[in-house]
Amino acid sequence: MTKKWWHDKVAYQIYPKSFLDTNDDGIGDLRGIISKLDYLKELGIDIIWLSPVYESPFVDQGYDISDYYKIAEVFGSMDEFDELLSEAKKRDMYIIMDLVVNHCSDQHEWFQKALADPYGEYGDYFYFRKGKDGNPPSNYRSYFGGSTWEKVDGTKDLYYLHLFAKEQPDLNWENETVRNKIYEMVNWWLDKGVAGFRIDAIINIKKVLSFPSYEPDGIDGLVSCTKMIDEAEGVGTFLEELKNHTFAKKDAFTVGEVFNMKPDELKEFIGENGHFSTMFDFSAQELDLASHGWYDVKPVGFKEWRDTIFASQLEMLDIGFKANIIENHDEPRGASRYLPDHAKNDAGKKMLAATSLLLRGLPFLYQGQEIGMTNCKRNDISEYDDINTIDQYQLALDAGCSKEEALHACYMNSRDNARTPMQWENSPNAGFSSHKPWLAINPNYTVINVADQQSDRNSVLNFYKKLIRLRKSPEYKECFTYGGFTPVFTECDDIFAYLRTLEESHLQILVAANYGTKAQTLHLPSKMQEMLLSNMVCESELSDVLRLDSCQVVVVRLKGND
Repeated sequence: MTKKWWHDKVAYQIYPKSFLDTNDDGIGDLRGIISKLDYLKELGIDIIWLSPVYESPFVDQGYDISDYYKIAEVFGSMDEFDELLSEAKKRDMYIIMDLVVNHCSDQHEWFQKALADPYGEYGDYFYFRKGKDGNPPSNYRSYFGGSTWEKVDGTKDLYYLHLFAKEQPDLNWENETVRNKIYEMVNWWLDKGVAGFRIDAIINIKKVLSFPSYEPDGIDGLVSCTKMIDEAEGVGTFLEELKNHTFAKKDAFTVGEVFNMKPDELKEFIGENGHFSTMFDFSAQELDLASHGWYDVKPVGFKEWRDTIFASQLEMLDIGFKANIIENHDEPRGASRYLPDHAKNDAGKKMLAATSLLLRGLPFLYQGQEIGMTNCKRNDISEYDDINTIDQYQLALDAGCSKEEALHACYMNSRDNARTPMQWENSPNAGFSSHKPWLAINPNYTVINVADQQSDRNSVLNFYKKLIRLRKSPEYKECFTYGGFTPVFTECDDIFAYLRTLEESHLQILVAANYGTKAQTLHLPSKMQEMLLSNMVCESELSDVLRLDSCQVVVVRLKGND
């Protein structure tokens, strides 16, 4: 494998609206991010991914972009963004932007011109189609519910396509002019000093242009739009052109949000010369996708979760790196999602951290993960802001769920769980703002916050710091970055264990955790040489027998064969 500058880095996602407010409007801003760069540096972060900060009406929290060349005023100015780039560079840190180019906002100049003349030049920047027999052109359900086709006001039967919200019209990637304008914009940001991009919903850019209808998969008479996306051929041609016209020129780091990828395409996406540097490993997140909605999500067992992660790791060994996540802005909190009830405590959060961050691949932390932030209970749907959550709540009610059952589904699955403001202090509004926050703070900020954990050497935050330091340490960085991965003790219930190995130096490191309720004893393949890290006081002697208490994780160097 050709070594790249980003291979040994640790990344951190910031949701700017919820990170830190410095101008007292209840909304996070660029100045808040700048003020916390030293905090992130001390944590061990190298790459910072910003969720969208472009100009936007915020129908979908900034993922509906009305001007790709402007910073939304609510976040600050372009001068402040340039200052962020400069201050990050001083600390040897890298800023990557969120690239949202499957769709734009309906307020974007292009779409406004398209609406004025759907059959003109700008009309071909989007997908306008005539309906059929008084109905939309086809029966696709959007990612946010309802038809993907929105009727154009003032017309008899003309519709435009939106796979997400109706305010997010899909861009027509078949149009070469559109593609070139996108490449021009990407290069503008790269020239400014951005180190790369997280690439949003990119698999959706390739459509089946005949837009056929399919057998409905729900009582609404619609079918998931992914059915059409799955059948589209040739997305790789677009992605390779995008890379060659932009990223490759600057050795930029790119991480794709890729769903619906065909099984044999992995090497094309993130191999040695793949479309992207890496892509998120969503294999665990996809386990609890419901066939109808959040209301019928089934719990995922430990073994299925563990084995899915292991399979994904093994799949990548001869291909490249994936980006490993526990949570992000579109997912509920990992501590609430993956830990069994008995492990929803500090020990369990540290255990989850270690088993994730030492996997092969690039670790991505999400803001608040490092202090163990959790899902947030709400009393009414009016307390949620997320468009997807509101849709899923109504879907649950339509399916016969009670209000309480529908709210519980939102508590377990809502994207707003990760969007509650960052919990900095045990003070009003958690130190996030002196103004009422745009989204209510999780009440547990009084016991889960940065300030308290900074002063507690046994805190979740300080464990994350130790964990990242270990991953980056001169003695073990090569092993944790490029070393092999071998699952072990898979026959043991509730044990999550694997070896990271570096053959040339005979280095073997065991990461082992007990997700069960009872202590377990493991007979190791060789004697322990050194205990590198544990989330508990470890009573095991350096022998070939390891005793793990419930919720305990250890990182152990084993004696090599030399």
